[in-house]
Amino acid sequence: MAIKFGGEFEVKRTPEEVYDFLTDPNKFAPLLPDFQSLSVQDATHFTVKVNVGISYIKGVADVKMELAQADRPKRALYKGQGSVAGGNVSLTAGFDLAPATAGTKVVWQGEAQIFGRLMSVAGGLLEPLGKKNVQKLIDGLQAALK
Repeated sequence: MAIKFGGEFEVKRTPEEVYDFLTDPNKFAPLLPDFQSLSVQDATHFTVKVNVGISYIKGVADVKMELAQADRPKRALYKGQGSVAGGNVSLTAGFDLAPATAGTKVVWQGEAQIFGRLMSVAGGLLEPLGKKNVQKLIDGLQAALK
């Protein structure tokens, strides 16, 4: 099952400032819904732990992330793999930055692929929950970048 998401917003910071924020997991990871902890391995790899609760499946997801594309100050693309009781997730999240009249336009898109028992148990709940959590993250990014 694939869940696609995307959108755009504008902030009053420069593309360089926005890029630096989006490529620093210490700054943006705590904005993730149900964030628990962060472990940074190097400049492009980190692991984030988030609480997961869907139907009767509850637990902590370990998501290994990689900054797969870094083109300062235009684009940042993350790829990740995670596991939680009952399933695995593979995800991508990309941010394209462009100068705007009042600062920076951020166009974002991503996709989450969900595999395993998690999908069969919570299939219908996953897409609305995923979209709600992505919107929470985007709202948090916009607030942090104001």
